[in-house]
Formats: sequence, structure tokens, C-alpha cells
Amino acid sequence: MSNKSKSKNKFQAPKGMRDILPKDQPYWEKVRQVIHLSAKVFGFERIDTPILEEKELFIKGTGAYTDIVEKEMYNLTTKGRDKLVLRPEFTPAIIRAYLENGLSSLPHPVKLYSIGPIFRYGRPQKGRYRQSYQANFEVIGEQDPILDAQLIQLFFSICKKLGLKKLITQINSIGCSECRPSYRKKLTTYYRSNKKGLCSDCQRRLKQNPLRLLDCKEPKCISIAEEAPQTIDSLCDNCSNHFKGVLEYLDELEIPYILNSRLVRGLDYYTKTVFEVWPEDEDGRQISLCGGGRYDKLIKLLGKKDIPAVGFAIGLDRIINLIKEREIKIVSKSAPSVFLVQLGDLGKKKSLKLFEELQQSGLKIASSFSKNTIKTQLKLADKMNVRFALILGQKEAIDKSIIVRDMISGSQEVIPLSKIVREIKKRIKK
Repeated sequence: MSNKSKSKNKFQAPKGMRDILPKDQPYWEKVRQVIHLSAKVFGFERIDTPILEEKELFIKGTGAYTDIVEKEMYNLTTKGRDKLVLRPEFTPAIIRAYLENGLSSLPHPVKLYSIGPIFRYGRPQKGRYRQSYQANFEVIGEQDPILDAQLIQLFFSICKKLGLKKLITQINSIGCSECRPSYRKKLTTYYRSNKKGLCSDCQRRLKQNPLRLLDCKEPKCISIAEEAPQTIDSLCDNCSNHFKGVLEYLDELEIPYILNSRLVRGLDYYTKTVFEVWPEDEDGRQISLCGGGRYDKLIKLLGKKDIPAVGFAIGLDRIINLIKEREIKIVSKSAPSVFLVQLGDLGKKKSLKLFEELQQSGLKIASSFSKNTIKTQLKLADKMNVRFALILGQKEAIDKSIIVRDMISGSQEVIPLSKIVREIKKRIKK
């Protein structure tokens, strides 16, 4: 549809949101299928949380001075004066569900995953929408660095199944409550001496959330961040040993990574490991495909239980955009192998029941009951790349037979209707 014709429409999708059209659905089906299968292999169980959550959950969990809370949440007040938000991320919601529903009594680690939309009011750009889609994985209840590495392994496993190669992990450690205050002091001192060169947002962050200074995307702030003190130089022994363990596991898995001293992620709950995975060939474009890390203090913050955890989120929109850019072919397993052609009133009537029988037998079948001519229906079958067309007309309905047409060779054969399921399955198998 042209822009001119679009402008004539009275209603359009809200800015930053879009329709996922039928032509794109095979990509989404494939990605979701791979995520579900991979989650099962790695021992994760699915959890679905509401799209609406209490506003305070994210103020407390994500951080009052993060961009998500300050700028990006969709807020609403109900008739009962409840303050709710459209969820801007999954982790606090999953932890809320873990605590509320007694999952903390299960054997640990508890491994949960979720998939669905998130909502953030930000400037729309390629791969970033105001309604976007994520898959989220959380491992709750253990501190072992092998779990941090295994989550990265899980993401690379998903990408391998999708045909995505040439990826690189950016990784850092931002310490814990013991060593981070010392680093924060060094960082604040450095940035105060460079305060005049900072953007207005970073001048505010210097007072409220100094670690976020390293995450700014403004060119002048990036150049200042390059000379900033590095977190890994201030780690306590516990954090240093944990980070060393994560890197050793990644080496063993032969997962490519680079140390990024400016990687802090934008959320207050992270401790120790933080990571993102990027395509290698993006020439500096901001396109992290997944991101996450360890958050050992979030559960205590939300529920008074001191339970460690680690997790990450996958941006499905960006994954699908990259699949398209790299022209990776996605074959839909739901594509039909048989097309049922019906002719005449009697043929149509008998085809309705036959369609149901073929479907229940496990055959992937398509048809177009509103089309009357054989030419139109065979053209549709050809367009769908269907191997066999079954033709049921007046004569065949009376004779209790059906014509099987090979769409590649064009050859046709009359088969008794009672034998059609067995015969078609045999031909498809060949």
C-alpha cells in the first residue's frame, strides 16, 4: 500500500506499533518454535504473567532513576484508583509471580521462561518499537557462575537453530553491594571533573545513578566514558572470582566474547555479570539481540528473601529483522502438502466432510471452497507449492472416487475415496 493511500485511512496503528502481517508470520512461528524447544531442552518451564502490573513493582524493582521508569512506562489509573503500567520488561513481573505463588518452595534452581509483548514509550527506530516482543529466561536460586555462562550458551544454541552466525558476546562485571560503592566513588570523581562536557541527561545521572553515565549513547558522552575508571579494576575477590569463572566457562564452550568495560545495562537490579550479544558485522549500529545478567539482590528487595538469580531477554523483533537482512530462508512446517479441489454442488457438499477426515488423519491440507473453477483452484495449489491436488467433482462424488493430481508432473489417477488417506500418505512418504 502506498503512503498516499495510507494517508486516506481514518485509523492507523499507534506510532511505534505495527501489525505483524501474514507474510511475516512464518518468521515469528519459527522463532517461537525454536525458543520453546530450546527452553525445554535446557530445563525451563513456561510462565505467563499479566501485561498489566502494579507501577510500584517496577519503580522498586527496575529502579526509580532508570530510563524505563522515568521516561518509558505506559501508566494508567483504574476506576478504583489503582496505579498500573503496561509491563516494560519481564524480570520483576516473573519474580513477583515466583514469590506470590509459592515457587520459592520448589527445588532450586527454579528455571522459568516467558514470551510475549512489552511496552516502552521511546523514540521508534529500526528493531525497537513501543510494543515489542521478548523471550525472557530466569534461573532463580543459585550463584554458580556456570549458570551465567549456560544462559549465553542457550542464546547461541537458539541462534544456531535459526541459522544466525557471526555473533559476539559483550560482557562485563559491575560488582556487588560490597565493591560497587568504592567504584561509584571513583566514577563520580572522574565525571565531576568532566561535567561540562556531559549531555543534560548525564548531568542529572551524575547525581542520581552514576553507573548509567557509562551507558549514554550521545557521542560526546561516549568519548568521556572511554577514559572512565573500569569496573573490573574495583571488584572484590568474590566478584572477581565469579567473573573469572564465567569467562573460563565461555572459553570451554568456545563462545566468542569481548570485555566491554562500559557495559552496565540500564537497570538497577544487576550485580556481577552483565552481557549482551551482538552481530559481528553491524559496523557500530546499536543492535544488541539479547541482554541480561545476574541480579542477586532483586528478590530480597521485592520479597525479603535473599535468593540469587540470573537471567536475560531476547529481542524477537531484532532477531527476525536480522534473519531477513541475512536472507535466511524460513520453511514453514505448517505448509500444506495436499489441496482439495471441489467442483459442483455435490462435490462441494462431499468435500466438506472429506476435508475434515483428511485433516483428522494428520495430513496438512488446504482448500478454497469459495472458488468454483478448477483452473482457479489449481492455480492456488500451485502458488502454495502443494505436491498433490485432490479433485472431487459431481461424477467422483457419485462414483465415490477422487482424482489425485501430481502438481509437478501433471499426471492424474482416479482412486477410490475409501483408500485416499492411505494412498496420499504413501505418496507423500515417497
